[in-house]
Parts: sequence; C-alpha cells; structure tokens
Amino acid sequence: MTPLLVIDVVGLTPAQVGPDTPALAALAGGGFMRPMGAVLPAVTCSAQATMLTGTLPRDHGVVGNGWYFRDLGEAWLWRQSNHLVAGEKVWETARRRLPGLTCAKLFWWYNMYSSADWSVTPRPMYPADGRKIPGIYCQPHDLKHEIEGELGPFPLFHFWGPTADIVSSTWIAECARFVLDKKHPSLTLVYLPHLDYDHQRYGPDDPRSRAALRAVDGLVGALVGHARRLGAHVLVVSEYGIRPVGHPVDINRALRRAGLLAIQETLGWELLDAGASRAFAVADHQVAHVYVRDPRDLGRARAALEALAGVEEVLDEKGKRAVGLNHPRAGELVAVAAPDAWFTYYYWLDDARAPDFAPTVDIHRKPGYDPAELFLAGEGLRTKLHIGWRLAQKALGFRFLMDVIPLSGDRVRGSHGRLPDSPAHGPVVIGSARALAPGGPAAMTDVYDLILRHLAS
Repeated sequence: MTPLLVIDVVGLTPAQVGPDTPALAALAGGGFMRPMGAVLPAVTCSAQATMLTGTLPRDHGVVGNGWYFRDLGEAWLWRQSNHLVAGEKVWETARRRLPGLTCAKLFWWYNMYSSADWSVTPRPMYPADGRKIPGIYCQPHDLKHEIEGELGPFPLFHFWGPTADIVSSTWIAECARFVLDKKHPSLTLVYLPHLDYDHQRYGPDDPRSRAALRAVDGLVGALVGHARRLGAHVLVVSEYGIRPVGHPVDINRALRRAGLLAIQETLGWELLDAGASRAFAVADHQVAHVYVRDPRDLGRARAALEALAGVEEVLDEKGKRAVGLNHPRAGELVAVAAPDAWFTYYYWLDDARAPDFAPTVDIHRKPGYDPAELFLAGEGLRTKLHIGWRLAQKALGFRFLMDVIPLSGDRVRGSHGRLPDSPAHGPVVIGSARALAPGGPAAMTDVYDLILRHLAS
C-alpha cells in the first residue's frame, strides 16, 4: 500500500496550469494532467461527494451546498454531518480491500461524524450573547488540542468573508503537514479554498486572481514536496472552474412578484416563509433549486423563471434525470443561469425591509448562497469607523451586529455552478504517478477509482 495525498485546489482549471503555477506544472510534467468532467451543480459539496463516493447527486443525495428540508420547512446550507452523504466512501472501500488503511479528512466538507480516522473541519462557537468565536471540530477530540497547540487558533475570518485570503489555506496546509508527520495516514484529503476568493471577487482573469493562483501554487508545491519525501503519491483535483460574470439574477424576487413566494413580517423585517410559499428558490451560485409545493403551480413557476433575463435553462424531471440530479432533495424545477449570470438569494423588494442578517456574514441563516459576503459595503472612512465601533462593542462585551456586507451582488465578477463551456475551463486532475494516469479525460466519478488504484499500487 502506497500512501496518497489528495489536494483539492478549489477553482483550478487546466487552462491555469502553466507559467503562473510552476509547482503544479512540474507535478503534471513528471506525472499526468487530465481535464475532468464537472457535475451539476458544479459546487463544492456536490463535487466532493461525487469524488468520494464515485456516484452522482441522484445517488449520494448532495444536490448542492444546501437544499430545502421539506420535513422541517427550512432551507439550510453548509451542514456538516457526513450522514447526509449516502453511499460507501472511498476510504471505507479502501479499508475493505487494504486492511490497516487509515484516512485523514482535513477540511473537506461533510466532515463531522464520518468514519475517517482523523477529521478536522471549521466549527465556530456561537455563545448565547451573539458572538462568533473561531474554532475547529476534530475527531478524535484531542486532535484539536494537538493541532491548536502547534499552529494556534484556526483563522476563521480569513476562511470566509471580506478578509478571506491565503492565511486560511496556509493554516490548512500546515495542519496537513502536521497530520502527515504525526499520524502517518494512508490517505490524506486536504482542501485549499484560496482561489475561490479573488476569482469570485474580481473574475478569474484579473491580475489579482493571477496573484492568488501563484500564491496557492506555492502552498501546493511545499505540500507536494513534503508528501513525496515521505514516499506518498499525490493527486491534485478541483471541483469546478470559475468564469467571469456580471449579471446577478434575483430569482426569488421574480417568484415573489409572480405571487408564489411568501414572507413573514417580523420586527419590521421580511423573512422568507418557505413552508408557506407556493414556490421559492434555494440559490446556489449559477444553479437554483426551485421548490414548488403544489404540482398545479409548476407551469406558473416555470413561466416566471423562463421570463427572467439570465436564466438559460429550467430543468424538469426529465432534465434532472439527464444530468444525474433526480434526487428527492432537488427542487421540482432546477434553474441554470446563463454563462455571465448568477443567482442571488434576495427575496425582499425594499432594502429597508431586509432581515438583520442580510448585511452580515451568516452562511447558515441565509436561505441561499451570498457571494456579497466577500465585500465590505463601502471602502471609505465611514465604513472603517462603523467597523471600529462594532469591534469596540465586541471588546466591551455588548451585543452587536457586524452589519458591513452590501445588499447587492453587483460587485461579484466570478461564479460557477453550471457545466463548463469547454474542458479547459472546467475541473482538472493532476497526479504524480504517470503509470496510473486515466486513459483520457476523467469523469468526476472516476476520482473514486483513481484514489483506490493509487493506494493499491
């Protein structure tokens, strides 16, 4: 059995491997590189579940980064339990074939309560006074103390939000090095999210995004070198490519104007009432699951979607089946955005009625993905003073609301979720072992078998 390190470099494409990525280019040159087919939706949770089970969303059930839990009447994103992913995981299969195999799962999603031997995942603490305190969840629990004793606290506010940057990916890479040295896992899965940030902020072709590419290549190079010195094979994978966009599509506002989406008024705010809505959307980058309570409203909901500029396609049961998305968790309809468009979650018609969480970084309360969380509402002195006041309130122990996020997606310049227009701008797989290369372009489901072949070599 040969140890294997699998690095998920989010947003990496075949077209990006070149002069800006000497470490990745060297890995590909000495081993192999293949374009990889994307899964719909081309988002983190669906892609990772597909790679780790070798099945499509219709089988593993991860139809997006979140979905509508019909039995609870609530839309939830970014859940953590591995029990949400159906099917045998690749390390479970490998254990049956290779007795004694161990697995470390570092920051890949659905990382709580999995059967991996070692797990590390972000898990902030939310005291009753409203604070958000950075933290990690580890299995076994004592691993948390070992890692934090070596590396210090996880830099949560560099992992997502306006200050997201290379700091969090650097910490994760150092965590991986620590686990490799101390635990010696047979299979190590590492997630490096850095490209996601500036590619969404500025678009993939902006000079700042190319700088981000060079920065993450440096992390990959150091981690690959460390693993190779330990005698491990290396695979680098990605989940999707990020393409330029400039057209936010307010899909829920369209459904509300059509009389299909319901809200509740609370304290002067408007809250989405998913259970009472005839139709509403869980927006997830360039894909939106549209949940239609009564089949008699399907035609009305579809007409509202198809009339909306920026909607390229609306999938019904037949369309979902064709792309492997026909799972009970999926919406009755699935909207796919045009190449330059993406879906907001906004459902209020007047910003004065937006809920209090809307201008904050709050990935769990919002009923859809919000890339505006990567920006501050303003760049001037007024914004700085406002942030300073909020931080002072925090330091003094007062309840406070970090309301610094814009209520518009107009500044977002990169997105993903739809299938790529060309293999060069889709996912990629790069490996250190030329003899184990796929014969041609790889499907995302092939990563499962590719991992097993590398471990058995």
